[in-house]
Amino acid sequence: MSSWFSPLLFLLAGSSEDQLRRQVEFLKAENEMLRKRVLKDRIFLDNEERERLLKLGEAIGKAVLQLITIVSPRTYQRWQRRVSQGQQPAKKMGRKGTPESIRAIVLRLAKETGWGYGRIVGELKKLGVQCAGRSTVRKILKEEGLQPSPDRGGGTWAEFVKVHADTLWQVDFFSKMVVTKTGLRQSFALAFLHIDSRRVVCSPATFQPDEQWVVEQAQSFLEEAEQAGLPVRYLVRDKDYKFSQKFDEVFEQADVAVEPTAPRAPNQNAFVERWIGSIKRECLDRFIAFGLGHLDFLIKEYADFYNEVRPHQRKDNKPLQGIWPDKDDPPENAEQVVCRERLGGVLKHYERAAA
Repeated sequence: MSSWFSPLLFLLAGSSEDQLRRQVEFLKAENEMLRKRVLKDRIFLDNEERERLLKLGEAIGKAVLQLITIVSPRTYQRWQRRVSQGQQPAKKMGRKGTPESIRAIVLRLAKETGWGYGRIVGELKKLGVQCAGRSTVRKILKEEGLQPSPDRGGGTWAEFVKVHADTLWQVDFFSKMVVTKTGLRQSFALAFLHIDSRRVVCSPATFQPDEQWVVEQAQSFLEEAEQAGLPVRYLVRDKDYKFSQKFDEVFEQADVAVEPTAPRAPNQNAFVERWIGSIKRECLDRFIAFGLGHLDFLIKEYADFYNEVRPHQRKDNKPLQGIWPDKDDPPENAEQVVCRERLGGVLKHYERAAA
């Protein structure tokens, strides 16, 4: 017996008839207040709960019809008739629930596409699912905290990058101090990075990144990308003043959309900026460049290293080129692994020795 029910019985046992009447009125008022705060309009009881109410109501008699509030008096009388006629308990009311497999399909379509419930219903019909209508799909989405209406916004930047990765490039300047006959001078170079393949195309360095120079690099880049078979449809750049109007015109004439980044939004050009950080940390910061020719050599060596043999986390730690084992096949001993060096050992990678 529950901890609260025992004190209630002791209270009732020691009460007079007038006190019992007042207690019943109090409990009825309390029950009505609780019912008003129940979210469901109807409360469904299982068979054991019905039997318990019928057993307690039998001792009260007809007065139970004035007390019962969890269901209507007519419903309670119907229970009594079914029991007196020896009938089986009533079946559970309501339609059958939606199968979990259908719910999983609905949620998958909603999360992967951003469609509204109407569009999802159409796709379900095409898949042969006829038991899920508009109201059912809408209810499933709301229960999972998903918006039933379609996603009509312009989309996020991450979605744009994901959709256009195979034709999307990013470009940015990077610089390096170079030793010349007249002293230290700052040089500039351009890095173009293909988002999907992660391949990089670098321009030669210059001391004067004027309009003529950037136009020449834009034309050279388009030719190199075409030779490599890498499509160019979008080019993302920041708002550096060195990107002149004629620079953009070169790409517009090639049917390439130039997308400037928003103010104070470095993440929009994050891939190429990450690459620039890598070449500086792993290569340029470790050398003193004596002239533009020396700097071009350093940049080319690192770009070839990056494009050919360096593993990439975005590509399951595989290099962009070269042979990669399809299955787990570790070397039998350490002697089978050889180190290949570039730039005097600054850049290293490892591969198996030729058999």
